[in-house]
Amino acid sequence: MTFLHQTALITGAAQGIGFAMARELARQGANVLLNDFDAELAQQAAATIRQEGGVCEALPGDASDVAFIRQLVDTAVGTFGRLDIAIANAGITVFGDLFTTTPDAYQKIVDLNLRGSFFLVQTAATQMRAQGKNEAGIAGRLLLLSSVVGQLGHPGLPVYSMTKAGLQMLARQAVIDLSPEGITINAVAPGATLTERTTDDPTYIPIWSRITPMGRPATVEDITAAALFLLSPAASHITGQTLTIDGGWTAVGIPPV
Repeated sequence: MTFLHQTALITGAAQGIGFAMARELARQGANVLLNDFDAELAQQAAATIRQEGGVCEALPGDASDVAFIRQLVDTAVGTFGRLDIAIANAGITVFGDLFTTTPDAYQKIVDLNLRGSFFLVQTAATQMRAQGKNEAGIAGRLLLLSSVVGQLGHPGLPVYSMTKAGLQMLARQAVIDLSPEGITINAVAPGATLTERTTDDPTYIPIWSRITPMGRPATVEDITAAALFLLSPAASHITGQTLTIDGGWTAVGIPPV
C-alpha cells in the first residue's frame, strides 16, 4: 500500500495508460480523482475502480482549459482533503506531415499536450506548496506523459513530437522552481504500447514486435510500473528526468514501415 492516504489526480485517464495508472494507484491505497474529456467513459472507469475496492471519483472535462484545471485541483482537495500526486496524462495525436498540418490541428495538439500539462503542473504545485512538506521533505510529486517521439523523429507527427519533447524540457526546467518546495517532477516516455487505440490496428503488434529489440510492444502495465516508481518514496531523489520505456526501440531507431 505504497500510496495509502495519498490523493492522486490524473487527466485523460478513462482508458489506456492513464486508466492503468489510476487503477494501480487505487490498488496501492491512493484516493484517485480521474479525469477524461469523455464523461461516460470517465464515470465507467471510476466505477470499475470502485468495484475493485479502490477509492476513485470522476470529473469529466477539458484538461486544456485552465479554469477547469483549477476546478480539478479544487475538487481533489475538497473531496479528499489534499493533493499529493498530479499526472498530466491527457494528450492528443493528430497525424499529418509538415506540409499538410493546419493551424487548427496545430493549436488543438499544443493546447492539450503543452498548455494543459503546464498549467496542471502550475496549479497542482501551488496547492502542494501551500500544504507544505512531509517528514521526508516532500510536498508532492508530478508526472508528465511524454513519448519516444519526443526523442526520435517519427513520420507524420511533427507537432505531436514537438510537444512531447517540450514536456521533457518542462520536467527539467521546473526543477528550478519546484525543488526548493519539496516537489519532484519527472516524465515517462512510452514507446509503442498496447491500448484500446493501438489494438484496433491489425498491423500494430506484428510491426512493433519486429522492430522492438525486446520483441514486443509495451503493455500498459509496463508503463504503469515505471510511472509509479517515479511517484514512490523509492524515487525521492529523482527529479527532472525522463524515463524511457520502449523495449530498446530508441536505441536502434528502426522506423515502423
